Amino acid sequence: MRWVCAGYSRGMSTHTPVLVGVAQVLQRTDDFTQAREPLELMIEAVQNAAADAGSTVLLERAGSVRVVRGLWRYGDPGRAIAESIGVPTAETAITTMGGNGVQHLVNRTCLDIQSGKQDVVVIAGAECGRSFMRARKAGSEVKWSDVPGKADIVIGENLSMAHEIEVARGIGAANQVYSMFENGLRYERSWSIEEHRRNISELWAGFSEVAANNPNAWIQERKTAEEIGTPGPGNRAVTFPYPMLMNSNSRVDMGAALILTSEATALACGVPREKLVYPHAGTDVHDHTWLSERERLHASPGMRIAGGRCLELAGLSPSELDHREVYSCFPSAVQVAAKEIGLDPKGTLTVTGGNTFGGGPMNNVVMHSIARMAEVLRDDAGAKGLVTANGGFLTKHAFGVYSTEPPERPFQYANPQDEVDALPKCVAVLDAIGGASIETYTVMYENNEPSKGYVACLLPDGRRTWGTVSDPDVVDAMTREEFCGRSGRLASGGVFELGN
Repeated sequence: MRWVCAGYSRGMSTHTPVLVGVAQVLQRTDDFTQAREPLELMIEAVQNAAADAGSTVLLERAGSVRVVRGLWRYGDPGRAIAESIGVPTAETAITTMGGNGVQHLVNRTCLDIQSGKQDVVVIAGAECGRSFMRARKAGSEVKWSDVPGKADIVIGENLSMAHEIEVARGIGAANQVYSMFENGLRYERSWSIEEHRRNISELWAGFSEVAANNPNAWIQERKTAEEIGTPGPGNRAVTFPYPMLMNSNSRVDMGAALILTSEATALACGVPREKLVYPHAGTDVHDHTWLSERERLHASPGMRIAGGRCLELAGLSPSELDHREVYSCFPSAVQVAAKEIGLDPKGTLTVTGGNTFGGGPMNNVVMHSIARMAEVLRDDAGAKGLVTANGGFLTKHAFGVYSTEPPERPFQYANPQDEVDALPKCVAVLDAIGGASIETYTVMYENNEPSKGYVACLLPDGRRTWGTVSDPDVVDAMTREEFCGRSGRLASGGVFELGN
């Protein structure tokens, strides 16, 4: 187990890390030719974060500008931001890909501040998926700046998450994989198809209700469970059992920024105490990177271990949390996290409204989560909030606990990767032929009609493989009947047929 923690005395808070400025920027223009690009949203968000902190002097003291990598092609956007705020020689950093990246970056930044390596750090990120897709639909291209260069440092870990078996069978889209997790959860809970649809629709309706009261949510119109769970115009069927309103909403133009510094510097620069939000603890870990090798597909030992450790380091139990922001790319991600961490699944699990309604700007989602959590905590002095982050297919995880109340101990950090690595792995097989049972499955839609089925299969000896179903009658039945647990036979090329 790897532990990192700097020395600390509450009476000597010179290097106590603190979040002092947050900002979110939303762009809703329908004309993509007039839309600003991601870099412009980042720069505006940074300036607004300084204004939020009540101290523009902070930007003049920034020693590092760190950017969450997006789908854009900028080389070193941190340098462009640094130049715009008057610190052209500041260190620049960029993250690797993954929804866990923002919280991981904050964890790293807190350690850098606590050790004295950095004093003021600016973090920014943005995506303009809405403008990009509107341009593509019009047969045009967005004209974004050429930002050359290479960041001074890369923060994060690149993991290969595509096993050759999964690639061979066409398994790899996020909506495909998370809907497989979802159907596995339904089978485990012995819910009927209709009961399951109702339960996850009600879960997502609760997220929509929170978004309706979040001034920076992308969709602030409250949706009912029936609207969310029923495919139709404006809510097309995507995968079974997820219509569009159960998918992360990446067609948004959203940017955000955070400013972190030491408590001493914050107060010296005139930041009001009521603006200070203290990170108490953070953890990072990743599950077995290949789906095919995980013991159970709809589970996450990494979440259980790292989430539990983060709360332990903060001196909290799950029930003692006042606010929670659970990463919510799809309903299955929320349900798995709640179960693994020990959160009440019927409680409020978001402060933003989640990736569907709050907005899902790819890797930068969690920056909006942290910004909103800071706002909520400022209005609830002394409360404790948990932010979770997830990258890949329940693969990469990061956690953070925040409060306006200063910690009694220094910022605590752990990476219990060795505990996860020691867990058993399932053996995966590519060209299995013969009897097998369906562990879980999904159906992909085309033009609102079931088109193809994908199945995760267990062989009689417990090994795992993957298969496909193309028979239109069977594929249609897979959306109306429970197929988990059914037996069949794998033919050449992974074609799965019901019956022995």
